[in-house]
Amino acid sequence: MKFGTIRKNDRDVVVAGVGHDTALVLEDVMDDAPKTMLEVIAGGEAMRRRIAAAVAGREGTPMDGLHWLPPVPRPGKVLCVALNNSANKDRIMSGPKHPAMFVKASSSLIGHGQPIRLRAEFGRVHPEPELAVIIGKAGSDIAPEDAMEHVFGYSIINDLTSPTMRGEDTFHYRAIHPKEGDASTIEYVDTWVSYPGRYKCADTFGPIGPWVVAKEAVADPHDLTVRCEHQGELVTEDNTTNLFYKIRDVVSFASTYMALEPGDIISMGTALKAAGATRGKAVQNIDLNQLGGPISVSISELGTLSNPVEWR
Repeated sequence: MKFGTIRKNDRDVVVAGVGHDTALVLEDVMDDAPKTMLEVIAGGEAMRRRIAAAVAGREGTPMDGLHWLPPVPRPGKVLCVALNNSANKDRIMSGPKHPAMFVKASSSLIGHGQPIRLRAEFGRVHPEPELAVIIGKAGSDIAPEDAMEHVFGYSIINDLTSPTMRGEDTFHYRAIHPKEGDASTIEYVDTWVSYPGRYKCADTFGPIGPWVVAKEAVADPHDLTVRCEHQGELVTEDNTTNLFYKIRDVVSFASTYMALEPGDIISMGTALKAAGATRGKAVQNIDLNQLGGPISVSISELGTLSNPVEWR
């Protein structure tokens, strides 16, 4: 099954997918319908069975006529895995031997069809098509072999990035460390550091959805085709098999440092293989601040996330 959240009559309501591109408001067919995606998640398999029975044989509303919100409107946290694609192996000059993560503000999330709103001073802004993992069961220090028990389902996220703001917010400085061999004194170490508060977390920099597809409906989350199209032109076509760190590894690793909670989102890393008409073209060539939209991300078995671009 697949689920989403829409805005209807000034209220957030949960919908279920019926058919290919239609949605059914659950409160229209269930007396005790879940009011939020977190209630769907908390209800587990029993809730999904009840929903399936309620929507069976019913017709829904076409997706294009709905106001989509992020499937989980305000998750506790959005963790993003950096440089987690085999296409990066020749680009990484040095780096950690474990998943590297950053936190993306939940306030940056927007739903399918909602506008990405940019300013000229944001500079270059490009898409990053990614598989999103939705946590269904809380946990800390989760063993890799138990990690998939904590996954509720999967969605699509476009982790928008501004290299311009990244450059502006990068420091080249001398970090202070205890001096090697004499911890009572200090030494300076030449260091580069960048902070993603603006270049990853600006408002509307996190299109996500429209659906969360329950994990049992996805045969293999590491064999999904990921496509990114800009104004109808195919830019990237990749597969989640190319994720270097797999879902179980990332869930386990993340839970060692941060307790995972139902509704948390883990973005697994950018699909990078170039596929456009221009040889060598990549997502980094798509400057939404210059070219506008729409920008779309499709993942097999999950659907298509598409957003226009506006300026503010």
